[in-house]
Amino acid sequence: MSDQQPPRDVPPGDDAPPARALSQRAKLILLVLGLAVLVVGGLWFLRYETRGRYLEETNDATVQADMVTVAPRVAGYVAQVLVTENQDVAAGQPLVRIDPRDARAQAAQAEAQIAVAGAQADAARAQIREQYATIEQARAQLAAARAKAAFDAAEVARYRPLAASGAETRERLAQLEATARQSAADVRAQAAALDAQQRRVGSLESQVAQGRAQGRAAQAQLESANVDVGATVLRAAIGGRIGDKTVTVGQYVQAGTRLMSIVPLDRLYITANFKETQLALMRPGQPASIHVDALDGVELKGRVESLAPGTGAQFSLLPPQNATGNFTKITQRVPVRISIEATPAARRLLVPGLSVTVTVDTIGAKGAIDRLRDEQQRAR
Repeated sequence: MSDQQPPRDVPPGDDAPPARALSQRAKLILLVLGLAVLVVGGLWFLRYETRGRYLEETNDATVQADMVTVAPRVAGYVAQVLVTENQDVAAGQPLVRIDPRDARAQAAQAEAQIAVAGAQADAARAQIREQYATIEQARAQLAAARAKAAFDAAEVARYRPLAASGAETRERLAQLEATARQSAADVRAQAAALDAQQRRVGSLESQVAQGRAQGRAAQAQLESANVDVGATVLRAAIGGRIGDKTVTVGQYVQAGTRLMSIVPLDRLYITANFKETQLALMRPGQPASIHVDALDGVELKGRVESLAPGTGAQFSLLPPQNATGNFTKITQRVPVRISIEATPAARRLLVPGLSVTVTVDTIGAKGAIDRLRDEQQRAR
């Protein structure tokens, strides 16, 4: 007999050893993946607890600038437009010239009124000088009248005893008495004339004061007219770029008409409207990262400058009144102003109105809510 054993029949497809190896490999892969997920999840949770939950983000934000509206102070026809749309201008640069002839005519009229008022005041001063001469003459006449009246009164006093004794006739005494009465009346008349002449000086001085007042009023009108003459040249109040230009040569403009706007591109900032639930730890001075949609992939830096004193709804044209009708609670948003810290090259690409995503790092105020809660509990 042969020692060889007949081969055992192995059922087809029976790979038991390789299948067990594959199962062990799959378990190992799943274990590694599970550990990786746990590690990644733990790292993410750790990062969120230590950093991520202090990052407040919103895409309800835009680039803005405090634009200056260019409007004339005086009405008139536009003589020149010295700038073009989207032109960069410097502060003080002329922008528009309005026909100055009307303003210059008003200035000339005011100068004429000043001259007339001055002439009236000079004429009144000349009359005052003449009046003083007349007063001196009236005083001399009054003095002469008083001297004559005194002499006539003395004559009456001298002749009265003589007439009583018969040394002089009574007719002579009567004549002297009549002369004395006339002299006294002349004194009163001269005194009244002197008083009238002195009062006329006061009237003439009031005319001088009136002329001065009219001169000052005309001077004020002249200064106003000169301001209007200067206002016919509209200059840039700030440096920036011209936008929204609507003025053309020959156009008649009223005072206050909007002609164009100046956008200070070197003083841009961001207004980010954060939800009220994101503001607990937000403080001025906190750093912010800025992603502008127009600058794909470029991250700018910034800082929180200030928080608005109310929600955006409170400053709307028609603020909500929740005390009327049905009330539905809606999460409000508060405007937050954020400064932009960017290079000049990046600033040249920014214009007001661009959409922005802002992330503010509030970790600097970590623990503020807990401290506030503790203070409130101690205050109870």
